[in-house]
Amino acid sequence: MSEGGFHVHGPHDHELEHAAQHDPGGFAGQLAVITAILATVGALFSYMGGATQADAGLHKNDAAIKKTEASNQWNYYQAKSSKQNLSELAQELAPDARKTFYADEVKRYKTEKAEIKLAAEKLEAESKAWDERSAEKMHQHHRWAQATTALQIAIAMAAIALLTKRRWLEKLVFGMSAVGVVLGGLAWLHI
Repeated sequence: MSEGGFHVHGPHDHELEHAAQHDPGGFAGQLAVITAILATVGALFSYMGGATQADAGLHKNDAAIKKTEASNQWNYYQAKSSKQNLSELAQELAPDARKTFYADEVKRYKTEKAEIKLAAEKLEAESKAWDERSAEKMHQHHRWAQATTALQIAIAMAAIALLTKRRWLEKLVFGMSAVGVVLGGLAWLHI
């Protein structure tokens, strides 16, 4: 109200007052609050979905690094095998005075190969573990994405319900919201 007692309404004020007076159950207000809550929860779900996707990528990268390290170990193992084979051949062809030297070389290469093989197998197991962690994170990411999508659908349905003033659509909003929250719970629990 201005100083002279004259009150000026904005163009939308009349519509809001009219809606409030003719909406005794607070349909519009209720849907507005529900939509705000859904948008907030959806934003959190979306953040978690992005975070788990990033984690999955990092885990996949760690798996690739371990796989490369394992491959390097297997190459080293193969090089030792080649040297062992050459020492075995040399042992057969060498004069008797040098046979002992080559026999010792063969034993050394066998021992070194055993250690290298253990290291390579350990790295392969680590790579597999990182791959499994990545797959788990991607599954969790998909759950977060499904939950976010369900909440986005619920928000769109709330807008349609508000525009059409259909109460049955409001029930669908609640149903789709419940689906989104359940999917978010499954993601949170890693299911």
